[in-house]
Amino acid sequence: MKKDFGKASVEMHKKNGGKLSMVSRVSVKNTDDLSTAYSPGVAEVCREIAEDPSKVKDYVINGKAVAVITDGSAVLGLGNIGPRAALPVMEGKSLLFKEFVGIDSFPLALDTQDTEEIISTIKALAPSFAGINLEDISAPRCFEIEKRLKAELDIPVFHDDQHGTAIVVLAGLINALKITDRTIDATRIVINGSGAAGVAIAKLLNQYGFKHILLCDSKGIISKDRSDLNEVKQELLKFTNSSDISGSLMNGIAQADVFIGVSVANLLSEKEIALMNKRAIVFGLANPDPEVDPEHAHEWGVEILATGRSDYPNQINNVLVFPGLFKGVLESGKNQITERIKLDAAIALAGMVKEPTKDKIIPGPFDAGVADTIAQAVSK
Repeated sequence: MKKDFGKASVEMHKKNGGKLSMVSRVSVKNTDDLSTAYSPGVAEVCREIAEDPSKVKDYVINGKAVAVITDGSAVLGLGNIGPRAALPVMEGKSLLFKEFVGIDSFPLALDTQDTEEIISTIKALAPSFAGINLEDISAPRCFEIEKRLKAELDIPVFHDDQHGTAIVVLAGLINALKITDRTIDATRIVINGSGAAGVAIAKLLNQYGFKHILLCDSKGIISKDRSDLNEVKQELLKFTNSSDISGSLMNGIAQADVFIGVSVANLLSEKEIALMNKRAIVFGLANPDPEVDPEHAHEWGVEILATGRSDYPNQINNVLVFPGLFKGVLESGKNQITERIKLDAAIALAGMVKEPTKDKIIPGPFDAGVADTIAQAVSK
């Protein structure tokens, strides 16, 4: 019988009052300590920073802290549940930053879903942080928010739902192609779901060199004959759907080598898998239930299966990337997370699995050296 992790999580949160607390780096035991850490001694530190603002990263937490920020509009598989209900996930993200790479981070839930208010609020908060990790903000607003913040701030900004997912997917796909003897030039990929993760996955796979990528949304294939496409989806047509296919997802799946789902549960059955090419690769990333039943996928013809779940092999888990990525960019003083950095992270992650098998195409979260490998790759 599988453990009820939902019940266990509720009990853990209630017992501990959350997952985080503030821990001091220095102690205050007497009046000398107090005068050094606070008034009057701290005034001299303030003067030095005022004269040379670059010293802030050496003198206070600013140089070592990341803000984990959400508006609660697209949380896990829960949807728009608001900022307060999103806080347990933000706390979890901060916990992972601390546990995996020792980075201090702070969960911040904003009580607005207005794009301009979110941008201006984060810009106002930015002096307190060395980096910004955006989380669980719905598409298409998340694209504009990240784009503007990257342009207007001088610290790294990273939307993990987009790029963390994309990096792990690319890493897994690199190794899945080795196992199934495929090349990037010939591999046909269908991505179902054109939200934050789906769009980022498509862009990163294209950057890596995949030529045949097809995206689908709830209305079917994103194609030139559709008049309902927003600006983001129209932009995708510049490098996707080169064969100009239209219609339903089933039209796209036919003769596909790879299916990547960031959409809804139980979308594919044996009937749909049969339409794909032999030795099919399926990444069913809907949570908590993937697009294909993991218990039957292999008997239906799936050669390599990846999901977002920890109780099956090949978990596509963002924790493989974001801690090491931020460690690398902060230690190397980078103020942008570029496409090259994302590609390097994916290649490094794939390279950690020296002999991939169908049940091991990416490292596990607790495999030794994951965060340091990513940090070294992105700090070059």
